[in-house]
Amino acid sequence: MLNQTLQRTLKMVGLLALFTALAVPTAGATAEKRQTVKKQQVTKSTASKKTVTAKKATATRKTAQFVSGPKRKSVIRISVPPKPSFGQIAGLHSSHDALELKSSVALVIDQDTREVLFRKNDHAVLPIASLTKLMTGVIISGAKLPMDEMVTITQDDVDTEKGSRSRLKVGTSLTRGEMLHLALMSSENRAANALGRTYPGGMAVFVSLMNAKAKLLGMSDTRYVEPTGLSSRNQSSAQDLASLVVAAHSDPLLREMSTSAGYQVAVGNRTLQFNNTNGLIKNPDWDIGLQKTGYISEAGRCLVMQTRIAGRKLIMVFLDSAGKLSRLGDAERVRRWVEANPIASPLSSPAAGPIAVERRVNISM
Repeated sequence: MLNQTLQRTLKMVGLLALFTALAVPTAGATAEKRQTVKKQQVTKSTASKKTVTAKKATATRKTAQFVSGPKRKSVIRISVPPKPSFGQIAGLHSSHDALELKSSVALVIDQDTREVLFRKNDHAVLPIASLTKLMTGVIISGAKLPMDEMVTITQDDVDTEKGSRSRLKVGTSLTRGEMLHLALMSSENRAANALGRTYPGGMAVFVSLMNAKAKLLGMSDTRYVEPTGLSSRNQSSAQDLASLVVAAHSDPLLREMSTSAGYQVAVGNRTLQFNNTNGLIKNPDWDIGLQKTGYISEAGRCLVMQTRIAGRKLIMVFLDSAGKLSRLGDAERVRRWVEANPIASPLSSPAAGPIAVERRVNISM
């Protein structure tokens, strides 16, 4: 009986041990499964967080791009100093005068008596720019060529030296009279060049006639190489230019064309309006009988005029003026001085005696 009880007890212990052995691996497996699930959850959570972070970063970048707007290109402005004039290089602007003119060269004379009222470096020889066109007009008018003859602008008339613009395109045809009018009033370069090019014998003959006329007028300091004034080799002095103005003023055609306020020409189906380059022409305070303006960097701003002030007929010459409107301002200063002193003694600058430059200023620019 005892043996049977012992055997039963041993069987129960054995079954219990077997059950325990089987239960432990299952629990381990369950624990592993739980850990695996947790790892997967953590991985998914991390990935989700990364995705959200990435989306936020992208949204932030997009927002930043939207706020900043389109990128602007940087513009770098390079300031190029203006090219000095021959007069500046020669030191003529250091000369002071009683009227404090901005022109380094000036001359005012009485047309009837040839009395010099004002002078400043009047023997200095400088480039004269478009004052050249006054001699061009003297030659064309004096030749008595038909003014109604058609003249056509060609490629030869295009400015290749200074690159100046023109509204007279290649192929434009105007009468010789219209070309002359535009050259004198609006300082039209292509018109002036076409007048010389189409002169009987061609440009070479025309330029030779310009120099011959200058010699005839006693303009010993003057030299021309072309009819527009674009070349700085066209040079003269205030004394010589005063003689030219007196000669040109004797021609009614040149007086009329140089002093008209505006002029229209028909070009194809269009009508082009041209205006006078001298702003004093429209000023009622001025009585101007003949005028011409000029500018290239080597010459500065230039102006010659025949005018009547305080009952006197005067010839004015201003060369190498610094500033766009300074030549007109100089003319106004002289006018006010003459009106205030109708019988004043002549004024001279300290440099009115020996000029501190050569008779002909040839400076390579």
